[in-house]
Amino acid sequence: MAKHAGVARHAWNWGLATCQEIYESGGKRPTAIDLHKKLVAEVKSANPWYYEVSKCAPQEALRNLDKAFKRVWKVKGTGFPKFKKKNVNDSFYLEGSIRISGDWIKLPKIGWVRSHEELPPVEPKNVTISKRAGDWHISFKIDVTPEGTSKTRDRIGVDIGINTLATMSDGTTHPNPKAYRRAKRKLAKLQKELSRRQKGGKNREKTKLKLAKAHKRIADVRADSLHKLTTYLAKNHGEVRIENLNVSGMLKNHKLAGAIADGGFYEFRRQLEYKCDWYGSKLTLIDQWYPSSQICSNCGHQQKMPLSKRTYECPNCGISIDRDLNASINLECAESFDRASLVVDRSQKIQARK
Repeated sequence: MAKHAGVARHAWNWGLATCQEIYESGGKRPTAIDLHKKLVAEVKSANPWYYEVSKCAPQEALRNLDKAFKRVWKVKGTGFPKFKKKNVNDSFYLEGSIRISGDWIKLPKIGWVRSHEELPPVEPKNVTISKRAGDWHISFKIDVTPEGTSKTRDRIGVDIGINTLATMSDGTTHPNPKAYRRAKRKLAKLQKELSRRQKGGKNREKTKLKLAKAHKRIADVRADSLHKLTTYLAKNHGEVRIENLNVSGMLKNHKLAGAIADGGFYEFRRQLEYKCDWYGSKLTLIDQWYPSSQICSNCGHQQKMPLSKRTYECPNCGISIDRDLNASINLECAESFDRASLVVDRSQKIQARK
């Protein structure tokens, strides 16, 4: 597998260097087919180790390079393709005769490989194998027919936060694992150890692998928590209502950026979008300017609520309720919201102060 990833990386770097030379000479960039013909004629004959791996690995690498060049001009903000480094996002593509039997899978040029878990009984046409923190992962597509599930509640409002990841309008809460925050001391220790290792040494590579595994565990803990939460919401509720948060804007607040990123707010919404389609639920996004935390869920009174105040105490009806629970109930009951009236009201207040 390391040979396949190495050949794919070499083909990418060679193709990128070739395209750069042609660009500098004023020529037209070659397509993936042109690059592959040139690769077979010039590179394969000079490097016999190309024949030790499947032809799909370098061929797909050149296709991906062609797609990367096209994205530069089509997608705004996409940078120019970069050269790949060894042991950084190693991956390759295979197609052909692929068979699955239990937790074993037969791959072209590699043979039977045992998986960590049992694989679905299908016959994939192609697979992508990638390396992450020393472990090899395999992915492929299968046909799935989405099926609706019976719902225990017609509608639910969900308020996501930092201390508690999700507070539902029925009173249930989902804790925030805070995976990165809990692992910060371990990460700092490994970073310090890595900085003291001699470059090029084997001990440095061992420490680098330990650090990569620590980061992988953080990502896995966060992903596991989000998947359990979003699956529960989509399966058991007919309509899920959440706030349409501007996560990229929230990350500009440097005091809260780390906690927001650790919670995975955008990933929470992304998973809910496709899982609601899977299980026959509806996802409703409430406008980000809707004052869900400021409105009393009991009588409708509105007041200012700074982030430091965690309990909503209404002076109108006397109710005392948790801030996040109050916001989730308001999200569930929100029918319509006129953002324009809010902007006008704010402008009037600013003029009055002046």
